[in-house]
Amino acid sequence: MELLKRYEGNPILTPDRWPYPANAVFNPGAVEFRGEVLLLVRVEDFRGFSHLTIARSPDGYSDWEISPEPTLSPDPEYAEERWGLEDPRIVWLPDREEYAITCVSFSKGGPVVSLITTRDFREFSRHGSLVPPEDKDAALFPRTFRGRYALIHRPIIRGEAHIWISFSPDLRYWGEHRVLLPVRPGWWDCHRVGLGPPPIETDEGWLLIYHGVRVTASGSLYRVGLALLDLDEPWKVVRRASTWILGPREDYEFRGDVPGVTFPTGTVLRGDELLVYYGAADKAVCLARASLRELLEFLRREG
Repeated sequence: MELLKRYEGNPILTPDRWPYPANAVFNPGAVEFRGEVLLLVRVEDFRGFSHLTIARSPDGYSDWEISPEPTLSPDPEYAEERWGLEDPRIVWLPDREEYAITCVSFSKGGPVVSLITTRDFREFSRHGSLVPPEDKDAALFPRTFRGRYALIHRPIIRGEAHIWISFSPDLRYWGEHRVLLPVRPGWWDCHRVGLGPPPIETDEGWLLIYHGVRVTASGSLYRVGLALLDLDEPWKVVRRASTWILGPREDYEFRGDVPGVTFPTGTVLRGDELLVYYGAADKAVCLARASLRELLEFLRREG
């Protein structure tokens, strides 16, 4: 059974359909906003630097309206944004009544996780970097735990690339760092793992969609896996699937700047239907659909 079903209209966003020159459009954050699906898309220009641009769709599949100019460009007042903004994840924080956008800023010291907040996707507040470089693949949980915010991220420590979780009372000072999901030597996710979209709250726990990397003789393969975290103690992994559920197969997942990449970064949940937005070959935005119930059943069976 194919758990993640590729949309037959893939890829849904490509550089040649962009309203201004772009080398690549990929790895979008996603949210349902005012009755539409809103994607905050990473756009790479012809210098090799990235910025973020909004694309909207009434159904999340087609009829995309793309902003004619960048929504968030690197701000010279923030040193960590010197070489671009990449790979946003979006969550709604009900206690603050605003959306939190975690993205990768490329500083002189390397990639770092930055926080940007907004209420309307027109005006944005920058809060700077959250944790030291090198760090990527970050998202906040949409609620607090014992009064603390929780951040999933992927630092590089001692050359190791595991998924970590950290906690903060104020979104500024972070501590209680610990490995959440390690790489598995010899497995399909043996070289690097990183968060995909923000964690999804379910009755059974927090559903974690992540990417795993295996380096092969012909290059790296980026595939998609599942894990389930405890609902009240999210540092505890309840289940982790043994197999991947999506990997590069189609032509558009191999023909691009980085062949062999399926890289999910955003989801929209409508009832039981989960729309998963992913970057393909670091070139285009694609869509896959899944039943949330079937994903949880798969984890119960394969975890």
